[in-house]
Amino acid sequence: MNTERVIVIGAGIGGLTAGALLAHRGYSVLIFDQGIVPGGCASTFQRRGFTFDVGATQVAGLEPGGIHHRIFKELGIELPAATPCDPACAVFLPEETEPIQVWRDPQKWQQERQRQFPGSEPFWQLMTTLFHASWRFQSRDPVLPPGNLWDLWQLLQAVRPDTLITLPFTLMTVADALRLYNLDGDRRLKTFLDLQLKLYSQVDTEETALLYAATALGVSQEPQGLSHLQGSMQVLSDRLVQALERDGGKLFMRHTVEAIETEPDQAIAVKIRNQKTGEIIHETADHIVANITPQNLIKLLDKNHKNHQQFSILLPLYQRRIKQLPPASGAFVIYLGVQAIAIPPECPPHLQFLYDQGAIGENNSLFVSVSHPGDGRAPAGQATIIASSFTETQQWWDSQDYQGLKQQYMDKAIARLGSYFHLTPETILHQEAATPRTFERYTARDQGVVGGVGQRVSTFGPFGLGNRTPIKNLWLVGDSTHPGEGTAGVSYSALTVVRQIELTQKSV
Repeated sequence: MNTERVIVIGAGIGGLTAGALLAHRGYSVLIFDQGIVPGGCASTFQRRGFTFDVGATQVAGLEPGGIHHRIFKELGIELPAATPCDPACAVFLPEETEPIQVWRDPQKWQQERQRQFPGSEPFWQLMTTLFHASWRFQSRDPVLPPGNLWDLWQLLQAVRPDTLITLPFTLMTVADALRLYNLDGDRRLKTFLDLQLKLYSQVDTEETALLYAATALGVSQEPQGLSHLQGSMQVLSDRLVQALERDGGKLFMRHTVEAIETEPDQAIAVKIRNQKTGEIIHETADHIVANITPQNLIKLLDKNHKNHQQFSILLPLYQRRIKQLPPASGAFVIYLGVQAIAIPPECPPHLQFLYDQGAIGENNSLFVSVSHPGDGRAPAGQATIIASSFTETQQWWDSQDYQGLKQQYMDKAIARLGSYFHLTPETILHQEAATPRTFERYTARDQGVVGGVGQRVSTFGPFGLGNRTPIKNLWLVGDSTHPGEGTAGVSYSALTVVRQIELTQKSV
């Protein structure tokens, strides 16, 4: 019987997935999270009968063979009920009233993009080819970037003749591909791509790695696709918690991990503060899985009073790399509970608006999620609207008038939403907003950042952050590691860590 003990820091989807899988495979698992409810940025809160998804509002990977399908099947739990998102998104460009519909059906999407962007089909065909090759590659569970010979072997096994087509494009950005097909002057196409890529990679066509973009833009179509969960995003966390506890694992909310403790060659324990009692406890472990940002990880290590020179040059190099990462984005999110009459007929579940120049948000866009009747998010005759925009984080701490800045963002967001929805004092029943300061308070993510490190060529795939850290038996899981953000991405990351931990045990 396995007697190894694992402590997981953070009960986001990545941490819960790793914990549930490890418990199911016989490990003794403890998960600690400083929040009130599990799920992190994919959790939920309630107000006046409305249920709001905190951050993530759609899910990939529920299809047979998809990552959630694979994990839930292993755990022996049912997938949550879900409605396919079709279209996955309706994108409104400035001064345009007809949206660009990202259809789930590949043929409908091909017809839509040919109509919207004449002459661009060679570019889209390249993206489709790269998507299929990348998807086959990822389905073989590669470990990126490889940290030892076993990782490298997993990577080499995933590379087959049907994936070699991706190699010449490894160092290319989306902008490079547009120039390849003489489409870099198509401002409308570039604007659309900038909007969509910002959602998934945090950066635009000039910086997003082409191979990552191919997956991000292709996953919306069958046989993959995005889904809207029945009830709320919280159902994912709840079912993972049920599996964890069924298999003997334990989840402790309102417990803040204050330090990771180390010995000369490995991580051995965590220092934890019980938020309710103030009690400080130390829990030892054979492995520590950190479902946190790399910046948070470094801070927890820095609070360890032992001498880090014991880790030679590797840890300082790791710390330096994390400190030199490009700044990640935060999010401004507005949550509206409205009368159903505020929602236009045939409104798609997800929309994206581009502001006029100079409006709210550094990338001047809003991504909008709308509930539909019977999905469990609003009382009968009512609905929820959640709209988010990426934002630079530091301004929310530097501002001399935080509440004024927040109100300015809210007013501009409602004004822009009002061009599509019927928003009046009578139709708006509830409204509130979250800023990076809100996200830091409730998720403890450093500076309230969301979405990981950004999928540039320099931070994607073989050039990204690995699950292994310079400290033995200390693992990083989540949206800052391969393959990136979203519930599907962090679940892949969790599965990789579980496989690596199992290998460590077998090699002892």
